[in-house]
Amino acid sequence: MFKTALKFGLLALLALILVQLGKYSLLFSSWSSELSISLVALFFLLIGALLARQGKLDHLNPATRKLTAPARPTTDLQSISKRELEVLQEMDKGLSNKEIAHSLFISESTVKTHVSNLLIKLDAKRRTEALKKAREQGLLH
Repeated sequence: MFKTALKFGLLALLALILVQLGKYSLLFSSWSSELSISLVALFFLLIGALLARQGKLDHLNPATRKLTAPARPTTDLQSISKRELEVLQEMDKGLSNKEIAHSLFISESTVKTHVSNLLIKLDAKRRTEALKKAREQGLLH
């Protein structure tokens, strides 16, 4: 982290020096303002190219966001509690939240909490997707 801060500080210093040289060249030299602006633009273009080459700008590119997003690991079977597994088995029977609550002697809001936790743990958006992933991972038979 210190190296990154040092690099950033040096780049900022170089940018300030270029700006000051640009002012100097406009006042005391035959350089045109377009040339000064072009040099500053070239400097920042080089900085951008260096950062892109090091992969520091990948998070800004929408095309690479999905490709560079960390993949979620498959579900750790230990992370699903016994009660969540019971709810999952009842879901597999096609029961509604109310029916699952009645079957397991718990409140409907508790069932909703377990279903929500299962969706997160199985990386699913819907109950059907959660059931499919649970079967793939051997949680259901």
